[in-house]
Amino acid sequence: MAAATQDMEQGIERSSFGALFLAAIGVVFGDIGTSPLYAMKEAFAGPHPLPVDHLHVLGVLSLVFWTVLLVVTVKYVSVIMRADNKGEGGSLALLALLQQAVSDRPRLAALAGTLGIFAAALFYGDSAITPAVSVLSAVEGLQVAAPALAPWAVPLAIVILIILFSVQSKGSGAVGGLFGTVMLVWFAALAVLGIRNIGQAPSVLAALSPHWAFAFIAHDGWTGFLALGSVVLSVTGAEALYADMGHFGRLPIRLAWYLLVWPALMLNYFGQGALLLAHPEVAENLFFVMAPTWMAPALVILATAATVIASQAVISGAFSVTRQAIQLGYLPRMSIVHTSEREIGQIYIPFVNWTLMLVVVGLVLGFGTSTNLASAYGMAVTGTMVITTALVALLAFNLWGWRGKWAWALLLLLLSVDIAYFLATATKITHGGWFPLAAGIAVFLVLTTWKKGRKLVQAKLRDESMPIEEFLSTLSSTVTRVPGTAVFLTSAAEGVPLALLHNLKHNHVLHERVVLLTVKVEETPTVPGCDRVRSEQLRDDVFRVTVRCGFMEDTDVPKALANARRADLGFDYEPLRFSYFLTRETVVPSRDPGMEPWRERLFAFLSRSATTTADFFHLPPNRVVELGGHVEI
Repeated sequence: MAAATQDMEQGIERSSFGALFLAAIGVVFGDIGTSPLYAMKEAFAGPHPLPVDHLHVLGVLSLVFWTVLLVVTVKYVSVIMRADNKGEGGSLALLALLQQAVSDRPRLAALAGTLGIFAAALFYGDSAITPAVSVLSAVEGLQVAAPALAPWAVPLAIVILIILFSVQSKGSGAVGGLFGTVMLVWFAALAVLGIRNIGQAPSVLAALSPHWAFAFIAHDGWTGFLALGSVVLSVTGAEALYADMGHFGRLPIRLAWYLLVWPALMLNYFGQGALLLAHPEVAENLFFVMAPTWMAPALVILATAATVIASQAVISGAFSVTRQAIQLGYLPRMSIVHTSEREIGQIYIPFVNWTLMLVVVGLVLGFGTSTNLASAYGMAVTGTMVITTALVALLAFNLWGWRGKWAWALLLLLLSVDIAYFLATATKITHGGWFPLAAGIAVFLVLTTWKKGRKLVQAKLRDESMPIEEFLSTLSSTVTRVPGTAVFLTSAAEGVPLALLHNLKHNHVLHERVVLLTVKVEETPTVPGCDRVRSEQLRDDVFRVTVRCGFMEDTDVPKALANARRADLGFDYEPLRFSYFLTRETVVPSRDPGMEPWRERLFAFLSRSATTTADFFHLPPNRVVELGGHVEI
């Protein structure tokens, strides 16, 4: 999952190791840290409940222990966190890194691109389910703490979620400092509750041996395989260790995992197993029964706070992934609000926020209980894990130079584990697993349609544009020149922008200085300031300028020009003498070969709905001139 705080490079430089360690606990581990609320419960009280006996309890515990060990500790912490794109992680950062590694193999690059985009698409389904199942599972603790209030669990969860989404525009910085402290208390509570209950049946510690997992699967067969769909809930949120690597660094995340999170989780799971063996009847409210009765209300409040933090991280992650997708050309421009003056990564995207809120509230109302929601939970998680492992395997062989039987054995083992869990969760499709799958497919179609549509539009504009050399050679000296600088934004790095031709055709004037400006997003998270602006002087009064930025950065054109020195631009940046000319493209579907008709109509709709170029590039409204043009695809 993505974090509540994004792109914190400057913050990391200022922060002490202890601060990063605490922040990582609060941001990175929120999702996986709240999995004890429902993982064991789903195995013994879910749609396919297992008998509560020695074999099944120890078998499930052994599966949980070894799954967390292989998936989180070995795969993510030891292997995948090596795949950093200039310090950044996550599906799109991994995709950009891999496509650079296999750029000379088009088919492999295309396959990697498809897999990476589908993984990003699946994340949106996960972003909706995580807040719903986490908050609802915590509030359901009222069944133990205050049984009279149990019927109000769903309304209360909805109120909490609406409040959570309503405060997103304020930014997470104001409460971000509390995240680590609350989650530190949460993990301490998990460990204490686990130790307290292990004493009821110390024999559960035998589940550390993997033979219990094999014995359970061998004994139960198909039912044991179905149980994997519940066990996998213990590793939901593991993707956050990789996605948030650039925000906190490898070492704080790894130490937080080894020293606190992993031991606390294992102690709590084994404590739940011991409690089950001593009191099989408590499976329905397993987690909250671990605490003394007098402590139940406080535990419900703490659990609710922890799940809100986990939800905050996922919501902020959706904002971050959306911005990356926009920058890489997979989504149309959207309004992006910066909620912090110091941290560029703290952003808020209204459309994503309110859409997610409607979907999350709909999920809570539609599914009604955390058990029903848990049935839908695993598809997006396991699908993303399979894709991530496959992409990292390609990276290991094509960039890291891994060779030999040990490399094949390790990667095949990890991929086999992921595929087994994916197939187990696929059996839940009819019980709600269809939602994240359907959401992922829908988002994937939107992402790929926009990407292909933009390529068609750019190809059309390129074919219809006049070569710059021809334009300059035919430019008459009799054209009226007016004072100031005209900046013509164009997506093509060659040819003459339509806005320039239209301006000359209709207004019959040309500014004394003309700048053809292209914003290019690189497949790296950030671009150093010294490489951000490049200028080429085509003749005394005509310049071609390229502003480069990373996919984690903001595209503020005036700021980039202001920060560039005269030597970089070849001319002075004078804001009050600059006018920005834009082409507003109206996309019209046609019968020409391009995309399927429905995709052309979808692309045209997305194009009309996109945020204006002026807003997206932070151009001053009183210095912008838009000229329209039709583009048939």
